[in-house]
Amino acid sequence: MTSGVAYQDVGIPLGGLWSSPFVKWGGSLAAVCGLDLAVRVTDRALTERGIDRGEVDGLVLGWTVPQPAIFYGAPTVATRLGLPGVSGPMVSQACATSVAALHLAAGTVAGGAGPQLVVTADRTSNGPRLTWPVPGAGREPVAEDWVKDSFARDPGTGENMLATAETVAAECGFTRRDADALAVLRSQQYAAALADDRAFQRRYMVDAAVTPADDGEPVVVSADEGVRPVEPGRAGRLPAARPGGVHTAASQTHPADGSAGALVTTARRARDLSGGEGYVRLLAAGFARVAPLHMPQALVPAARAALKAAGREITDVDAITTHNPFAVNDLYFARETGVAPEAMNAYGSSLVFGHPQGPTGMRSVAELVEELRLRGGGVGLFTGCAAGDTAAALVVEVTG
Repeated sequence: MTSGVAYQDVGIPLGGLWSSPFVKWGGSLAAVCGLDLAVRVTDRALTERGIDRGEVDGLVLGWTVPQPAIFYGAPTVATRLGLPGVSGPMVSQACATSVAALHLAAGTVAGGAGPQLVVTADRTSNGPRLTWPVPGAGREPVAEDWVKDSFARDPGTGENMLATAETVAAECGFTRRDADALAVLRSQQYAAALADDRAFQRRYMVDAAVTPADDGEPVVVSADEGVRPVEPGRAGRLPAARPGGVHTAASQTHPADGSAGALVTTARRARDLSGGEGYVRLLAAGFARVAPLHMPQALVPAARAALKAAGREITDVDAITTHNPFAVNDLYFARETGVAPEAMNAYGSSLVFGHPQGPTGMRSVAELVEELRLRGGGVGLFTGCAAGDTAAALVVEVTG
């Protein structure tokens, strides 16, 4: 299954995409409610960018891990941001949540609405444990650990996500050496984002200044936490994540906490808000689902669907970022498209900086846009897999 949708007259102002740092599971944001984090990060982003909150006509809230008071999520977040008359839908589509939220906002703007504020946030740390009552006397309730059980088992196949990566690696002949080399490359690219006192990351990153839900000391997170460099020699010594597999702790992502967002509006308004210096055109999105246990392959048909809807070819693309929870994702994408692994993710990727799920794609889109701005403009492609052997992609163009 694939589908592609083109957008007309939809854009994002320069600087209109942002992300907090990502913090590894159990780190400084582990006791912070995801909605609190979303409010603090978004509030700072809007203030720092001088965005007039009176212009915001709607809000799209993307999340995948339930947080306290999530039932009232969108209107509560809007009110706390000083937008008491604003609300909108909530979107939850696993790792494709960011693209789905941007897609919904773009469609709303194309339909004639005013600027849409997109807010994404997740806390995988301390995810909830749910109990489902079973009718009948003496029957034990069904329990579910929202985060861990979802990672461990796809109800459609009974397998975990790592199994999809190892299935594709085995069928395509990718080796442990291939996966290790890709992990080292992405780590080296991430190091480029840290150069000159994190000059690249500072283009889009917003501090997370919050107070934990347990009334602990205020927390200010200004840079990613929990990222470990992958050295060539060390990568080869790590044990495989499963017997006979090609992936290790270095060649698969780690769960994290974070928030990211965007302001989606008409092309003309996006240009005005950019000071007439160009803007980000949203060209198209693509969605795909592939065969069971083949999740890493879904990036390719999603990307092709988005490119087709945008009227572009892969050779027209100037920069690419991916959500790659496993090294095999990028190995397969490179083989199928002819794009060299080093030509993607110039400043790292979720393989390195982690995966809070809902905001992961938004951060990668923000990095994609900033890379294009440094290049003087051009066409960019983001594509990333999601639970259930699915994927979502986005094509953008930074114009002068």
